[in-house]
Amino acid sequence: MSNLISIGLSGLSATQTALTTTSNNISNADTAGYSRQSTVNTAGALQSIGGAGYVGTGTTLSDVRRIYNQYLQNQVNSSTALDSSSQSYATQISTLDSLLSDSSTGITSVLSSFYASLQTLSSTPNDTSARQLALTSASSLSNRFNSISQQLTQQNTSINSQLTTLTGQVNQLTTSIASLNKQITTLSANGSPTSLLDARDEAVRQLNELVGVTVQTSSNGTSYDVYLGTGQALVSGNTSNTLTAQPSSTDPSQYSLTVNYSSYSADVTSVVSGGEIGGILRYRDDVLNPAVNALGRMAMVVSDTINSQLGQGVDANGNFGSSLFSSINSATAISQRSIAASTNASTSGNLGVTITDSSALSSYDYQVTFTSATDYTVTRSDGTDMGSHSLSDDPAPVIDGFTLSMDTTSTVAAGDKFKVTPTRSGASNISTVMTDATQLAMAGALSGTSNSGNSGTGAITQPTLTTSLDIYGGSATSAQQAAIKTAMPVKLVFDAASGGAQAYTVYDASGNSLGTGSIVPGQNNDLSVSVPLLDSSGNALLDADGNAMSMSFSTTVSGSPASGDSYTVAFNSSGSSDNRNASSLLALQTANTVGVTSTNSGNSVTSAYASLVEGVGAMASQASVDSTATAAVLTSATNSRDSVSGVNLDEEAANLVKFQQYYTASSQIIKTAQDIFQTLINSL
Repeated sequence: MSNLISIGLSGLSATQTALTTTSNNISNADTAGYSRQSTVNTAGALQSIGGAGYVGTGTTLSDVRRIYNQYLQNQVNSSTALDSSSQSYATQISTLDSLLSDSSTGITSVLSSFYASLQTLSSTPNDTSARQLALTSASSLSNRFNSISQQLTQQNTSINSQLTTLTGQVNQLTTSIASLNKQITTLSANGSPTSLLDARDEAVRQLNELVGVTVQTSSNGTSYDVYLGTGQALVSGNTSNTLTAQPSSTDPSQYSLTVNYSSYSADVTSVVSGGEIGGILRYRDDVLNPAVNALGRMAMVVSDTINSQLGQGVDANGNFGSSLFSSINSATAISQRSIAASTNASTSGNLGVTITDSSALSSYDYQVTFTSATDYTVTRSDGTDMGSHSLSDDPAPVIDGFTLSMDTTSTVAAGDKFKVTPTRSGASNISTVMTDATQLAMAGALSGTSNSGNSGTGAITQPTLTTSLDIYGGSATSAQQAAIKTAMPVKLVFDAASGGAQAYTVYDASGNSLGTGSIVPGQNNDLSVSVPLLDSSGNALLDADGNAMSMSFSTTVSGSPASGDSYTVAFNSSGSSDNRNASSLLALQTANTVGVTSTNSGNSVTSAYASLVEGVGAMASQASVDSTATAAVLTSATNSRDSVSGVNLDEEAANLVKFQQYYTASSQIIKTAQDIFQTLINSL
């Protein structure tokens, strides 16, 4: 009788555990990361019944098994990191795409309006309302550059804030994983702590939503070690290392990521990938920073080319043109383009970055590393070596349209590093500084006339000032402009034609000969005339290097001047209806002024912006496709994992009925033993 009772009790015990396990599965059907469990029974010990053999003694519960596949779980983790990165990247870039491409927020519409106002002014250069419209359009253009720059700056600030928040969440999860490692190691001595194992796997999955990590099982077989990209440990056994976001040592405006160990810290920004953090960093490095630089470069080109061309003309007041936009080489702008690394040995030095040719600027950043107190190397952010130079070089070497300098009160040391960002602040710094519309220089600087006594068929085109005036030169430019006015008028007097050629002499305002030349009568003859410049005392005007300065102009003589015919070139002080400089300004709309190098003819500002919008749009479209694909991959991986480890309610309901029947049957065994025992008692 005791055997029957023992067998029945073993069945009751095993079935009760199976019912409990099944009930637990049903209760946790929607629990994130839960792996279904099943009971494993083994037959009880055999009992000898003599020569007839052996009989069983019931069942024994040997294990409550966690239905789990490590490979499928790893697939879910890696797919989670990939999808989270793609979704984060796509969200960020779609905002930028909308900002740049929308006509109400982008540059295209206001840039077109600005050149349209110049077209109107070119048609009626002495119209006060047309001048005011051009000035208003210029202000709208600079304000739009400022607005987009501000929004891009806000995106960068938002990224810094997100990195701070997300690293805090990473630290909570890594702390939890380390704590679970400790608990699992302790409890594993008495069996498999399935719920804790599930909780740890779910924490790892959630961690991959934030940042891509790899997991290895430690040597004790129970703990997880969690690593970033190239092996930087976030969790080692029972110990977790914090991940922090803080201002970068090379650029405080952008946060970098640091893993903090017990005795040192390591910058891991460049090796982080996957997860929301990886997507944000990829967007910042691949899209946001290049867009900021490209937009800044366009603003600087617009400002510089328009200002420079205005400086070649004459305004409605009879003066040389003034700047419409702010100077690209203001003292503030020069000082903002270099960032000293916080690790520099010398803390008193910073580089001045002066733009010498806005058309040659790139949209890259540069790292300058000093090898001595004066010598340095330059590496562009695309990896191009820009050579070795020295602060003592005279003239300073031009690197992609800019030069580097340092004032005499500052010092640097070997090993000091600087991040040079020539164009980053261009869009934020541009502003419309002209307030008087009459100062818009629409007229050409010089005018040419045929003297009334001329008897030949010769004609002269309106002269063009070919000497480039530095509109930002301050007093030096003012002195040059005054000297040009003083040097005018210049007269070209022709001799009689002889032997198929005709000589001419150039006279200055005092009637002194400045030189001679010749033309071929009856043809178009392009002339270039140089005139020395004198200061207010009548001495040669000297440049910064002590060389005598001159001005030059070009004109074309056609037809056949008669002997003694003359042509006068004078300063165009009353050219309010002249639109020659306005035409030159309009030509800048289609001129290749952006990204001009020895191997690249460059683009116009309009084309450069269109390329930026097109590039960002293409990347946004690809990001949308990628996010859809990675979501599908994650869904597939999750379904594969759930097909093995997930709870199937239909299956569990069937198990519940089955185990209930087992329990009833085991009860009947005991009842049968009881009935037999009672029969025996009664028979006695």
